[in-house]
Amino acid sequence: MLKNHLIRFMFVGLLNTLFGYSLYALFIYLGFIYYLAIIFSTALGALFNFKTIGKLVFNSNDNSLFFLFIFYYLALSLLNICLVNFFTKFINDYYVSGFLSVVICALASFIINRKLMYKPKEFICEKIN
Repeated sequence: MLKNHLIRFMFVGLLNTLFGYSLYALFIYLGFIYYLAIIFSTALGALFNFKTIGKLVFNSNDNSLFFLFIFYYLALSLLNICLVNFFTKFINDYYVSGFLSVVICALASFIINRKLMYKPKEFICEKIN
């Protein structure tokens, strides 16, 4: 089951990453400061990603998870800002730094979604029994 979720997450994650990174690159191109570009692209991406990850990866239509999803997204945004800040000290390129950060944040996102958001039903039943 994990392998199936991971494969779907990778494909949906690619779609979500392209969407989010395109927004980030657009905001950088428009002259936004990198952390504002991250904040705005993440906010817009969160709305898109909530539905794609929930439905296409974990087969969930549970809209009650939205605020928890947003909380995790805020934590990932903070991580993203810190990583871009860190990478630009060595690379001095916000586009490349943003891309590297997105890869790391995508891995963190899968772990959070798999373990905390969309827990497998068999795991939940084991805890109850």
